[in-house]
Amino acid sequence: MSSTSQRVLDYLEQQPGTTFTKLYQQPSTALAVFRRMLPHMAKVLVMALLYTHAPTPVTDIDMLFKTGSDTQQVKDRALSILQRLRILVEEVESMRSVYKLSPAFARSLRQALTGGGKDHRSFGVPSSTPDKTVVTLDYLDTFARQQWESILYYVVGSAGGQLAGGSRQAPVSSGTASLLAQGKFVSVRGNTRAITQAGFTFLLQEVNAQVWMLLIVYLEVSPQLQMDPVDVLAFLFTLGSLELGVSYSTSNLTPTQQRLLEDLSDFGLVYRRPSDSTRYYPTRLATTLTSDAPALPNNTLVTTATKSSAPLDTLAASANDRGYILLETNYRFYAYTSSPLPISILSLFATLHTRYPNLITGKITKTSVQSAIGMGITSAQIIAYLSVHAHPLLRAQASQHGSPILPPTVVDQIRLWQIEGERMTTWQGFLIKDLATEEDYEKAVAYAEALGVLRKEFRAKRMFFVTRMEQMGTYFKSVAARKKQEAAAREVAAREAAKKEVGL
Repeated sequence: MSSTSQRVLDYLEQQPGTTFTKLYQQPSTALAVFRRMLPHMAKVLVMALLYTHAPTPVTDIDMLFKTGSDTQQVKDRALSILQRLRILVEEVESMRSVYKLSPAFARSLRQALTGGGKDHRSFGVPSSTPDKTVVTLDYLDTFARQQWESILYYVVGSAGGQLAGGSRQAPVSSGTASLLAQGKFVSVRGNTRAITQAGFTFLLQEVNAQVWMLLIVYLEVSPQLQMDPVDVLAFLFTLGSLELGVSYSTSNLTPTQQRLLEDLSDFGLVYRRPSDSTRYYPTRLATTLTSDAPALPNNTLVTTATKSSAPLDTLAASANDRGYILLETNYRFYAYTSSPLPISILSLFATLHTRYPNLITGKITKTSVQSAIGMGITSAQIIAYLSVHAHPLLRAQASQHGSPILPPTVVDQIRLWQIEGERMTTWQGFLIKDLATEEDYEKAVAYAEALGVLRKEFRAKRMFFVTRMEQMGTYFKSVAARKKQEAAAREVAAREAAKKEVGL
């Protein structure tokens, strides 16, 4: 599961069961969750149960998997995600554990996969009349990039530096600025603002992850705006199912979703001419919300607006998804980009030396890294950014020789520069101990490792430390219920045996 999906999953996991019941009424939402949130094995389980209306015994599910520790981890992870998303429910019927799909989710997913009329209007309502002014894909990409980069420029500018090349920064709306502050991407005190560690994390993500980070903050504050979070989330999932370049009618939108359109236009997810227009266009930022496709195209220059509208400023494209940074073992790097945004981000943790029309040279130094650390950025964030945006040549060499993408000496040194000022690393989490048997301990550790929440194991003391407890709590409840069921079955078997013995 990608970091973006994990972030959305963490948000959904905190919601009550009624939220999922409402969400899964929409076929578009069920399809988006199925496509985006579920790993491969979880999808297999859903499809195996989708047209099985009777509850399925746990033993039948176990038969779908081969024996082995690796397979057990895959199964545990798949079942955990399905239960956390309220898609799969485990119950006890006739002294045995059974699984069944959420009725609302199963019904909506079947409708999304096989069709079922247009009455639900879950996948948007295309405008019935053609637009008088043609809106091209190039225009939508230009609009989306300009709107989104204005947000990134705002966050970069909060670090106290100038945008590279003296590029003009398009102002963000007051609502967007307030949202960035509420999400703690920037800290605002009076007339001054400063970037936070969360802001650095935001900047160093790929675009799709950035979009979801901001949207999750929007979802969290939507009750304060007198908006229904379920309506907001359902519409976001719907946007991911719409077709790029098609205009859609606002006639089927709820009042909450009508208000949401204005803010999504500020973010660049939706293009809408006047705020009272009856049609809107989803941009590539919106249509890729529930897919792994690039959120912005990899063109070198953003095209200008259509002739019929006011022209937008031409912006150099951000570093594309193929990567643009060549890093050498002597800490020098070459960044093949002309966009002021990635150049400004690089300047936060590196020393820039020379700028050519499409190339920046620089060096990662102890001073530049420790300066970034002083502002709240971490060595892990620096390394992650360099890895994500590594040039294809670095990736090809790493694949050919089976070596890391970045030079290990540089990676280790970046970490050491941070450690120089730190003597201890802490994590928030939970210590689990006092498990009844060695077998219970081994199974619990394996389950935590499969979920990716295991931080440290103290095998000699039969204790382990996890970063999240919700999933482990569900696991222990399931184990307790299963043990109770097995104990009841043994008791019934013992009584039957006693009756037979007395009869003899």
